[in-house]
Amino acid sequence: MRIHESAENYLEAILMLTLRHGQARSIDVAGLLGFSKPSVSVAMKQLRENGYVRMEQDGSIVLLDKGRQIAEKIYERHCLIAKMLMAIGVDEETAFADACKIEHDVSETTFLCMKRHLEACDRRGTGGEQRG
Repeated sequence: MRIHESAENYLEAILMLTLRHGQARSIDVAGLLGFSKPSVSVAMKQLRENGYVRMEQDGSIVLLDKGRQIAEKIYERHCLIAKMLMAIGVDEETAFADACKIEHDVSETTFLCMKRHLEACDRRGTGGEQRG
């Protein structure tokens, strides 16, 4: 099942916040994505109704299995694409911002080729290094 890019961004944000801080709350998601709290509340309701997340009594958001799978896939794409962009000389801030745009649109075939290329570079000791 294909979900919308905005839902992917929310799920990825929840994962990132959970990895960084041990939990994610709607206010944290709003801050990370730059959205209003009411917008995030509407999105969380939709994600909850579709079985991607669960809200705890303390207000924290928990990724359910299918939400976590999507979040991890998008986050892996984000990190790998950013790494590839930095390897060709793009500064870190721009690389992560651009990766956020690319991660949703790149085909699975292209992503897997990028991943294999970076893994080969890492084995040779040339992956992720900036030239210049």
